[in-house]
This record gives sequence, structure tokens and C-alpha cells, in this order.
Amino acid sequence: MKLIEGAPIAEVVYRECETSFAELKAAGHLPGLAVVLVGDDPASKAYVGSKDRKCRELGLHSVKIEKPADISQGDLLAVIDELNADEAIHGILVQMPLPRHLDEEEVIRRIDPAKDVDGLHPVNLGKLAMDDPTGFAPCTPSGCQRMLLESGIETEGKHVVIVGRSLLVGKSLALLLMGKGKGANATVTVAHSRTKDLPSLTRQADILVAAIGIPHFIGPDHLKEGAVVIDVGINRIDDPASKSGSRLVGDVDFEAVKDKCEAITPVPGGVGRMTIAMLMANTIRACRLKVGL
Repeated sequence: MKLIEGAPIAEVVYRECETSFAELKAAGHLPGLAVVLVGDDPASKAYVGSKDRKCRELGLHSVKIEKPADISQGDLLAVIDELNADEAIHGILVQMPLPRHLDEEEVIRRIDPAKDVDGLHPVNLGKLAMDDPTGFAPCTPSGCQRMLLESGIETEGKHVVIVGRSLLVGKSLALLLMGKGKGANATVTVAHSRTKDLPSLTRQADILVAAIGIPHFIGPDHLKEGAVVIDVGINRIDDPASKSGSRLVGDVDFEAVKDKCEAITPVPGGVGRMTIAMLMANTIRACRLKVGL
């Protein structure tokens, strides 16, 4: 069993970012990322903090905007309008989920597609479907694809089953893997909570992606011998043995399935490491596209 760890692959992406950043800086350009956080959710705050730190480590211009949970829709849209107009900002990310009174879809649509480094604007999703390289793919699916590529796992002609149909992961990853080029040309099936007899379907997968948001949902019965498993899930469960009283686990029961896999990503330490790396790459590419480099 091969362990596909996120950290070393993320470092490959960061080295590419450093090279591209140096070219931009030499030409007098500084990529800028703005992250908007609404409310004080601890997980979201930690994630936004990680993005901000990585920006600064790479030398990017980083703006972190924190707004109270009771901000109105109009005021939040006004923040996005200001960032759209800011020439120093090349990427805008609004941390999800937003408080329930806010319309996430309207917020996403308000972001300039050329600055939508999270890849969720309809324009970018359309470009993804059309294999248009000027668009931005969502960061987590891009990270999954990069992990397969860097690990030498062939996708062409393989059957990929994705368990989870969210726009953020399942649907977008399906488009990436069905596309043309390296790390693509796969036959993709997207399953979800309403899929009948799920194990019989997932056992057909050469590559199984778990993104359903249920801890330890995927077990040995879901896999065929020698499958590759990409676990996108990040779930916190109670663990009295842990100092904090809890621990992070994936959607896959790692210990139960590891001996049946050809390769598998761990949680933590797997796909999560790639999401921020791909965000940095998208931000730098947004700057390059804007300045024509």
C-alpha cells in the first residue's frame, strides 16, 4: 500500500509558485489575495489564518477581511465590489459556509470571474466544462488531480467513482477527470446519498474518491482489491484518548481498508494540504493572466 501524502506534493506546487512569483516580481507585479471571513467559526478562522500565513511566506500581498456574523447581504456585496475594483487584488475568496441569512450563490456570482480563485463562479465552472485553460478550477478538486499526477497514478481509461455530488468537490472533480490531457481522460461515475446499492458501484472503481462528509463511511466492502482511494473528507469525532477530546478522520475507514488499496491518502495530512497550495497557484496565475505574462 502506497501512502499519498499531501505535504511533499504541496511543496512541489509551492516551488512552482515561487518560480512564477519571481518572474512576476522581476516584471514589477505583486500577486494579491483577499480572503473574506464572516463570523467567528473556529474552523473557518483557522483555515483563513493558514491561507494568510502561506501568502506571506510566499511573499504575496495578503488581505484578510473579517466581518461580523450579522453583516447584511448588501454590506457583504459592497465588500466584494471594493475588492473587484482594487487593482492590487488578483484573487478573492469568501470563506464558506456563510451564516444562513446570507445568499452564498449571490455572493459567488458577485466576484469578478477573473479574480474568482476558488473557481466557483458560473463563468469559471463553464470554462472548466469546456476545457478552457483561462478559467480557474476549484482548489480541492485541482489538488486531488495533482496528487494523482504526482503519484504516477494513471487516470486515462480508468473508472473513477466519486462519492459526493457537491459543486465544491464532486461535480467539479468529475469535470476535471473527464477532461482531456494529463491527469484526465477518465470514465467518471458520480454517486451520492440516493444511489442504490452503493457498494456494488464503488467496487467497480479503479480510483475511488470519497467526498460525502460522513466519518468512516467507506469500508472494505466498498472497494475492489488494488483500488486507489482519495479521501477528501475532514470530520471531527470524539476521542477520549486525545488530549483535545477529539480527532480528525476522513470519510474512509483508513485502518479497515488500507491493506486492500494500491494507494490511499491519509486524513489529516492528505488532500487538505493541497487545497491551500492550489489556491496560491490560482492566485499567482490570476495575476499572470491579468498582466499578460
